[in-house]
Amino acid sequence: MNRFDYREAHTIDEAVETLSRDEGGRIVAGATDVLIRWRQGVWQPRYVLNIKRIEGLDGVQYDPAEGLRLGALTKVRTLEQHPLIRQHYPALAQAAAAFAGVQIRNLATVGGNVCNASPAGDTLPALLAYDAVCHMKGPDGARAVPLADFLQGPSQTALRPAELLVALRLPPSLPHTGALYIKHSPRHSMDISTVGVAAVMSLEGGVCRQVRMALGAVAPTVIRAAEAEALLTGQAPEAARLQQAAQAAAAAARPIDDIRGAAAHRRAIVAPLAQRALTYAAHMAQGAELSFETQRGLAVETVF
Repeated sequence: MNRFDYREAHTIDEAVETLSRDEGGRIVAGATDVLIRWRQGVWQPRYVLNIKRIEGLDGVQYDPAEGLRLGALTKVRTLEQHPLIRQHYPALAQAAAAFAGVQIRNLATVGGNVCNASPAGDTLPALLAYDAVCHMKGPDGARAVPLADFLQGPSQTALRPAELLVALRLPPSLPHTGALYIKHSPRHSMDISTVGVAAVMSLEGGVCRQVRMALGAVAPTVIRAAEAEALLTGQAPEAARLQQAAQAAAAAARPIDDIRGAAAHRRAIVAPLAQRALTYAAHMAQGAELSFETQRGLAVETVF
């Protein structure tokens, strides 16, 4: 097992300059992925660059007109517990609650989960369903890329050399919006998801003004179920129509066989999970009040 050097950065510019000057570095914050991949021999960095001490890279900011800003170092546990996230972006809080165990959630960061770019990453379907945008800083300055374009394949992102993910921004939620994230896994949240589904539904005058659905662990990246969204937009969220949209979501899945599940199994469970997510999102958009504990209980499916 190769050794590596340890370095720290105290500002964004210092991190960018270090990465620009010396190739072969890996950024760490929570280090929940880097250490595992290093021990497996997948990643063999010359050095790791700790960015935990950079001010301004963590924290949650919410403005009703501007939406939500998440610093890249915001802990997954914070996503789960923050009252404004639970209120305005409940599917993200549910996804965080379904993320590994509490000890890992206290270390793992939202930026790390995004940059790891696993199609099974728990926060990614919810972030994609909320139209998250990635904000980065690099040698050529700042730029923003929608999460849908940022995720380019397993462990592949749109980050350029020496570029750093600084924050994610989510637009404001519309009135009368409900949302649910559901994860199917063998052993509650301790396992990586076999399938993940996030649904966000906004109603106006009894019909769907906006519907967004994202699927995890069923394609090389987290994907939107565009046909399912189109089937519901402008329509009343009746049970038969929700079922039709769920079938369209299943048709969008492109799963593979791996150690966590066969492709056929994954494809078979997308539709019922999607229908459940849409149904509860519709109930919440219609004014049904579900405690976060109830939402959390709905968010993890272990027996099918």
